[in-house]
Amino acid sequence: MRIAAATIVTLTLPLSALADPLPSWNDTEAKAAIIAFVDTVTDPESGDFVPARDRIATFDNDGTLWAEQPVYFQALYALDVLREKAADDPSILGTDVLKAAAEGDLDTVMASGIEGLLEVINVSHAGITVDAFQADAYEWLTTATHPTSGKTYAGMVYQPMLELLSYLRDEGFATYIVSGGGIDFIRSFADDAYGIPPWQVVGTEGTTTFAVEEGGAVLNKDGGVTFVDDKEGKPVGIIRHIGQRPIFAAGNSDGDFEMLEYTTGGDGPSFGLIVHHTDAEREFSYDRDSHIGELERGLDEGPERGWLIVDMAQDWAKVFPSD
Repeated sequence: MRIAAATIVTLTLPLSALADPLPSWNDTEAKAAIIAFVDTVTDPESGDFVPARDRIATFDNDGTLWAEQPVYFQALYALDVLREKAADDPSILGTDVLKAAAEGDLDTVMASGIEGLLEVINVSHAGITVDAFQADAYEWLTTATHPTSGKTYAGMVYQPMLELLSYLRDEGFATYIVSGGGIDFIRSFADDAYGIPPWQVVGTEGTTTFAVEEGGAVLNKDGGVTFVDDKEGKPVGIIRHIGQRPIFAAGNSDGDFEMLEYTTGGDGPSFGLIVHHTDAEREFSYDRDSHIGELERGLDEGPERGWLIVDMAQDWAKVFPSD
């Protein structure tokens, strides 16, 4: 699956930007700190040199690599799918949360918390093969538009983070997504959007079963959640899928705290980064009291742990590729 030319986010930088690995970052302390760390761990003469095989970088997705307001994009996709399913079979709306979701009552769904979101995702994401699900998610991401920006969801990735991913890979890092979002959903677009192949995506997992059907061998999504890759689940997901501790981790919310804590809690050099959403004009401004991407502990404890707090309004010259 490839994103059409009109929606693809190119990872190729113009020749004029080659001297600057992070051209969409302002020349602030944040940019300088990132470059200094990369220079140190990639310099064979440095006492903190890290061999390429150990240069693992992990990134949260929602709110770190792309936007997440007014609600996680996967949840918006799930609402659309649920409405389509309910039109054919109203009996699937067996709870108040599912009924509210089908009616577009996002406030009620959000008030139900993560359990309500998982309920919607469980019903909307079941009864389909993995291949068909990824094709459908991909189509939605590249055609449906965000309610306030008017951009496709695929177009709401952060240009500064695309540059950071590319820069790290150029310097011998392997870049992974470690997200609370569904692993199949993220795999549908991560390679095109971020240059991260499916096998370098770690996410929340549902029940998947193998079957041989008339059309051949398939994997089916059967509903349910078997592993939640959020909070303390993120280090567990890392060791299950990657097999070693990263030396670089980036997130934006307290759901990423344990991933950064694990990354920076080992021996040797490490780097923790938190994207702080401070730009209401170009994107969104939120942190402590947000219903999505709550950031409190990271703000309070991150600096004393040596983590870099990236101020979106101050540190980013642009937010989205189309800006």
